[in-house]
Amino acid sequence: MRPRARSLLAVLAVILVGSCVLATAHGAVRIPYGEVARAALGSSKDPLHVRIVQQVRLPRLTAAALVGAALGGSGAVMQSVFRNPMADPGVIGVSAGGALGGALALVTGLVNVWHGLLPACAFAGALAAVLAVYWAAHRLGRGTVGDLLLAGLVISIFLGGVLSLILALIVDDLFVLRETMFWLAGGLEARSWFHVRVAAGPILGGLAVLVALARPLNLLLLNDEEAWTLGVRVGLVRGLALLAAALATGAAVAISGVIGFVGLIVPNALRLLSGPDNRVLIPAAALGGGAFLVLADTLARVILEPAELRVGIITACVGAPVFLWLLARQRRGLDVPV
Repeated sequence: MRPRARSLLAVLAVILVGSCVLATAHGAVRIPYGEVARAALGSSKDPLHVRIVQQVRLPRLTAAALVGAALGGSGAVMQSVFRNPMADPGVIGVSAGGALGGALALVTGLVNVWHGLLPACAFAGALAAVLAVYWAAHRLGRGTVGDLLLAGLVISIFLGGVLSLILALIVDDLFVLRETMFWLAGGLEARSWFHVRVAAGPILGGLAVLVALARPLNLLLLNDEEAWTLGVRVGLVRGLALLAAALATGAAVAISGVIGFVGLIVPNALRLLSGPDNRVLIPAAALGGGAFLVLADTLARVILEPAELRVGIITACVGAPVFLWLLARQRRGLDVPV
């Protein structure tokens, strides 16, 4: 890895750590920066600070970092696999499937049986959606990039319609409807170490697979024929990449709901600094996505204290203008590197 790439990753790691310190210190109860480390280690003389840091803020910011890393790293891979800078994890139905699965857990009352069934159902829905997209693209088409994009678009629209139908015709409890819509907006309120344990394995495992696939993914940036002549098993690499991205993103959706634009804007911003090399871009997007979402969640907590905004609102407000900028660049014929 080149010195410039190592420097970029080191800077992003420092930004991630700094954003975590900032998130730990700020909130309804302000904790001095010098007290943060002592409270995290349990050596603070103030038991209230210890409880706030260890039981509230650390699990929440850890969940935010994991979700941001999953969305950022998966977004970088999606843009490489589909050779399109506008692609993000939602393009293959992950977000729609996870949203439907989580909403069903809320609507049917499964969360009242055991709170762990909400992330479980969301994860199952995300994975089922990806498998359906992959099956449709290969059984009804030829498994090309275009087939995958089309299948993902169709299934996402279908799942969104099913979700709307359920909310409109089946849910008659206003409290359940409010909770479902609140979850769909994306947020990290009341995330605990349980949620971190649920998501950590799939997210870190999925990202590890994506990093391992970085070199063949670089070759896929050429085209399928050239990659195949260079020894890349195109179908296998693309399938593994999509499955690993779905695993990471599905786990993220399971604990945070639907948070948009992270997988779109973070990889595109970092690609301008690192170039299209996935060996650098994927870990950089994971670190950058984690830092971005931790900072966005901190802003969501403090901007209207003591009330909170949903972090999905913050990412949408930032992501929409960036998306329009990317679209304008393409319309003008400018290069957005992939």
